[in-house]
Amino acid sequence: MTPTARDARVAGLLYLFITITGVFNLIYVPGRLLVRGNAAATAANLLAHESLFRIDLLVSVASSVGYVFLALALYRLLAGVDQRHAVTMVVLVLVQLPQSFVSELTHLAALLLVRGADFLAVFDRPQREALAMLFLRLDDQGTIVSQAFWGLWLFPLGLLVWRSGFLPRVLGGWLIANGFAYLATSVTGLLWPAQLALVSKVTFPVLLGEVAFMLWLVAFGVRRTAPGRASMAA
Repeated sequence: MTPTARDARVAGLLYLFITITGVFNLIYVPGRLLVRGNAAATAANLLAHESLFRIDLLVSVASSVGYVFLALALYRLLAGVDQRHAVTMVVLVLVQLPQSFVSELTHLAALLLVRGADFLAVFDRPQREALAMLFLRLDDQGTIVSQAFWGLWLFPLGLLVWRSGFLPRVLGGWLIANGFAYLATSVTGLLWPAQLALVSKVTFPVLLGEVAFMLWLVAFGVRRTAPGRASMAA
C-alpha cells in the first residue's frame, strides 16, 4: 500500500469513527434520555440512566479529539493539492473545539442539578429540573451554531477533493453542497427556528455527502499517487 493510499484509509477510518460517535451523541442518547417539554421526565431519565449519560460525555470528548486527527489526516492527504486550502481546512476544524468542550460542561451542569448536591438545597426540585433542561436546551442551541462551522470546513475540503485528481470530482462537489446545507440549517435554526424541521428534511439528502466521502475513502482509497507527495517526501 502506497503512503497516499494509507493516508486515505486512515482518514476514512477516522471519519467513520466520528460518524458513529456523532450518531451516538446527537441521535441515540438524546432519543433515549430527553423528553421535549417535560423537565421532570428528562431529569428522571438522567438519574435512571446516569451511566449512559456519562458514557455520552466521554464519547463526545473522544469524538472531538478524533475530529482533530481527521483534519490532520486529510491535511497530509491533500496538502500537495493546495497547501493554503489545506491549512484553512484544519483551522476551521480547530476553531470548533472550544464550543464542543463548553457543550460538555452544560451536560455536566445538568447532571449536577438533577442529582441535587447539598449546595443546591436553595433550589427546590422543580427549579433544579427546569435549570437542568435549560442547560440541555443551551446545548441544542450550541449544536445549531456549530453546524455553521461543520459547513465552513467542507468548502476547502470540497475544493481540494475536486482539484485532487485522485478522488472523484463528484465527491468534491457534494462536499461543497453539504457545506451549504449545514449553513442553511444553522441560519434557519438561529433566525427562523419554527422552520428548522422543514429545512432539515429538505437538506438531509445533501448532508449525506460526508457519508459518501467517508465510505469512498474506506472502501476505495485513492486512484493514484497524490500530486506533490513524491517531491514533498524528497
